[in-house]
Amino acid sequence: MLVVLTAMEVERAAVRARMTGVRRHVHQAGTVFDVGELAGRPAALGMVGAGNARAAAIAERAVAEFSPSAVVFTGVAGGLRDWLRLGDVVVARKVYAYHGGYSDDAGFRNRPEAWEPSHRLLELARALAREGNWSGAESVPEVHFEPIAAGEVVVDGRTSAVARYLWDNYNDAVAVEMESAGFALTGQLNDNVPALTVRGISDRADGAKDVADEADWQAIAAGNAADFVRALAAGIGGATGARQDERTELPAATYTNVARDNAHVGQQVGAVYGDFHVTQRSPRRHA
Repeated sequence: MLVVLTAMEVERAAVRARMTGVRRHVHQAGTVFDVGELAGRPAALGMVGAGNARAAAIAERAVAEFSPSAVVFTGVAGGLRDWLRLGDVVVARKVYAYHGGYSDDAGFRNRPEAWEPSHRLLELARALAREGNWSGAESVPEVHFEPIAAGEVVVDGRTSAVARYLWDNYNDAVAVEMESAGFALTGQLNDNVPALTVRGISDRADGAKDVADEADWQAIAAGNAADFVRALAAGIGGATGARQDERTELPAATYTNVARDNAHVGQQVGAVYGDFHVTQRSPRRHA
């Protein structure tokens, strides 16, 4: 089972349009997932909403519910480099949580956290990008393997305080978004379940986000990222292997309890696996 998570409806719709045999699956706490197949592989699709905290909570819920062989977060991001084109795909080779730090009267000091993705998934993604036939479009978007910064604000300006902070402290990050840090942490905390972030560039984080959104670049970028995730899904079983339930078989044992006369006996083992029998014997007669 592959779990795919998104933040917004336009991103969820892009993935769902590429799934088949979709049915609704409702978690006991109410979270709704779309379950079906993606590129012939069993897949569950969920939407987390905006923010790293929400991403972590729903990702944790999805991992517990489906025991996936891999988890992928996909959607859109703002580009931080002029050489990125709208619609390009960025696969995160590192995810930064950029809001950590320490503030006192002397100022603010950065305390970053970062996560790297599954090596197997990243290698599969690189192979797909090299082959170049992962998209059904005539013009295949370019795929970049670069760090992504994930915080708690929408960045739409190259000279804003947050933009300058990113350039000063995370200047290898080429895209910015709001969910992948929480998502990556969930992968780490669940026995390092293979996790990967795939984003499409929908704006340049340069003050013109509204213009790009009106030109429908969110839908285009989300679709490009979803196409790449679909290609990943086709090969993801062989790339990750299935997660195995590690269960220890308990040795068979027989316990016999004997009660005579008016004595009573209860169960004297902590747990019983298998059948439990009670036999009443006739009292012994004395001559």
